[in-house]
Amino acid sequence: MAVTIYYEEDVNPEIVKNKKVAVIGYGSQGHAHALNLKDSGVDVRVGLREGSSSWAKAEEAGLKVMTMDTAAEEADLIMILVPDELQPQVYEEFIAPHLKDGDTLAFAHGFNIHYGYITPPETVNVIMCAPKGPGHIVRRQYTEGSGVPDLVCVEQDATGDAWDIALSYAWGVGGARSGIIKATFKEETEEDLFGEQAVLCGGLVELVKAGFETLVEAGYPPELAYFECYHEMKMIVDLMYESGIHFMNYSISNTAEYGEYYAGPKVINEQSREAMREILARIQDGSFAEEFVADCNNNHKWLIEQREAINDHEIEKTGEKIRSMFTWVK
Repeated sequence: MAVTIYYEEDVNPEIVKNKKVAVIGYGSQGHAHALNLKDSGVDVRVGLREGSSSWAKAEEAGLKVMTMDTAAEEADLIMILVPDELQPQVYEEFIAPHLKDGDTLAFAHGFNIHYGYITPPETVNVIMCAPKGPGHIVRRQYTEGSGVPDLVCVEQDATGDAWDIALSYAWGVGGARSGIIKATFKEETEEDLFGEQAVLCGGLVELVKAGFETLVEAGYPPELAYFECYHEMKMIVDLMYESGIHFMNYSISNTAEYGEYYAGPKVINEQSREAMREILARIQDGSFAEEFVADCNNNHKWLIEQREAINDHEIEKTGEKIRSMFTWVK
């Protein structure tokens, strides 16, 4: 199915320039959205909790900073960029009391809207601008004159021009420079969670760990296992990112390419695909969201246990030692 992609000539920048925008949160995405919007000529303010450690940092960057409720009261476009698990409480306490008819409520991920943890009034627009990259890349590419592609969605069009507002906002953060892709909250939420879990984070980390463990268990030095299964991964991914799988295959040896076709389907096989289908089904039916929210309400007990386990893994200790030798790695 073809997707619709918009570029700078398809967008009216004056829409977002004529709005008072509040960015709630100043983390990875928050700092990128706020600074890019400011540099695009948008009247932007950052909303933070009183006493936030980010307050001085945002002010030093030249941004207007105020409490969340004051920012929400001033603005007619409110972008919520605090973590997913904090958004319902932040919305209810600091934003909902200050929403006015015709305001626009914006998100960079559809989790809380799609799964019903936030239900805005019918009199406001509900949109999404989701840059397809981490915040520091969103900011860096903007300052370099390019931009990260954005997914843009409209869940609720109360004013009749929510799409135009969403496209204009995406222009402000730099998305129109490389492409704004039209999607839905359902598509963005479910595809994003699946990609993170099955491929980008969950699948990739487990693949790297399994390769490392297999070599070490067979008696190979951990340092060599690290280089083969961890360090060189970036080089391969960079080749694919720049010019595709075919270019990566062109760039590696015939031995490596032959091994790819022979061994890849043995590692990622029908059992792997069935596991992926199960992961997707749990995302689609809300089971994952319920489990995640329950752990959040339990002070992240399971999440913290898993974090401590990976931090203690031999591959991380080996990597820390090796990376300390790299003068080009900060």
